[in-house]
Amino acid sequence: MNSLINKYNVAGPRYTSYPTVPFWDNQSYSEVAWIDSLTTSFKETNRKDGISLYIHLPYCESMCTFCGCNKRITKNHDVEKPYIQAVLKEWELYINKFEDKPIIAEIHLGGGTPSFFQPAMLALLINGILKNATLAPKFELGFEGHPNNTSFQHLQTLYDLGFRRVSFGVQDYDPSVQKAIHRFQPFENVKNVTEWSRTIGYESISHDLVFGLPFQNIATIKDTIDKTLQLSPDRLAFYSYAHVPWIKGNGQRGFNEQDLPSPDLKRSLYETGREIFEYNNYVEIGMDHFALKHDSLYKAMQSGMLNRNFMGYTTTQSKVLLGLGVSSISDSWTGFSQNVKEIDSYLNALKNNQLPLLKGHIATQEDVRVRKQILEIMCQFATTWNDEDFTLDEQIVLKNNLSEFERDGILSFDSNSLSVHEKGKPFVRNICMAFDKRMLREKTTTKLFSQVI
Repeated sequence: MNSLINKYNVAGPRYTSYPTVPFWDNQSYSEVAWIDSLTTSFKETNRKDGISLYIHLPYCESMCTFCGCNKRITKNHDVEKPYIQAVLKEWELYINKFEDKPIIAEIHLGGGTPSFFQPAMLALLINGILKNATLAPKFELGFEGHPNNTSFQHLQTLYDLGFRRVSFGVQDYDPSVQKAIHRFQPFENVKNVTEWSRTIGYESISHDLVFGLPFQNIATIKDTIDKTLQLSPDRLAFYSYAHVPWIKGNGQRGFNEQDLPSPDLKRSLYETGREIFEYNNYVEIGMDHFALKHDSLYKAMQSGMLNRNFMGYTTTQSKVLLGLGVSSISDSWTGFSQNVKEIDSYLNALKNNQLPLLKGHIATQEDVRVRKQILEIMCQFATTWNDEDFTLDEQIVLKNNLSEFERDGILSFDSNSLSVHEKGKPFVRNICMAFDKRMLREKTTTKLFSQVI
């Protein structure tokens, strides 16, 4: 395995979208083209599958140096209400463009730190969203909570509004690791919020762990996982730390490069975690995720209904994901649109009744075909294609790429399908890259992505 890790540990996308953001064609994008793409997909999917909402709440009280998210550090809670009002204004601008009342299948509150906001402010937000929408018969509402500031009132307020999923960012319990990433979080705090959630009635409690952080080793990761298993979360995310300081700047420079685990050790950290999770009845779901068999994520995988978008893996099937809030990305299946990344620019645009759009991409027919193949690989570890999906030259390149994976025991393939072996699951991002026509055509030497291992 170590030789394969050394061979395939290259920079590559996580494929929460196709094309990935660095390869968007902004020349094809405009507000008119985006709204046309969105409203067309809305008509097709709203009554059938509903739509999904991702709402970005960017504020944090302190900086975590491992974090790659868009955030603003402040202890000033006067920012809460103006920001919530701006998000509701953005929602209103979109609703005015839809012919029918939106049917919401999913809402996810991400950040930043959603629990930075007071419970009353979160209630104002959700009630404002639902005032002009209907919840689908099988809706799923979830949020990300920081164990240090998520209160019982936060949990109860959101539960009363229909939330049944919560994920807590744990990352690691080792004091040296916590100091390096500036994320001081006692086990007792995680225990409290987990038990409160269970008492209130949350149906899916998730803990997010990260491997590849500075000073991690096999002993520390085992200790973190042992503490996690004591609390029996319904699902787990075991993310690879993405070290991309050239993108995120000094926020990811709170430690030295030599403090990071080597690629071999980093992969060993993951394999150690995976073995312990599976021994304790957690099933690997796609990439980075594990779930107990009663959890909806496992059931979606078993039924072939697992989906993936900018929120990660999801159980909903909607082809419309509307991103509200600063830096959020929306997805209409045939187009993408990202909001401005600066909070002041976001607030000012909405004061002027303008959608706070920054950039985007309108998909070609080829994009949609490739997207389907990559999505199937990420969710089902298998895909199929037609001869006409690739030119003769592209077929030769694809066959050569897949042949090398097959020789390494990573997958099996024939002229129109492939299946990833268990041994190949760590390299699913590499496999997707073999289908990524834009990445293959638009070669660049610029650092764009983190290492796949």
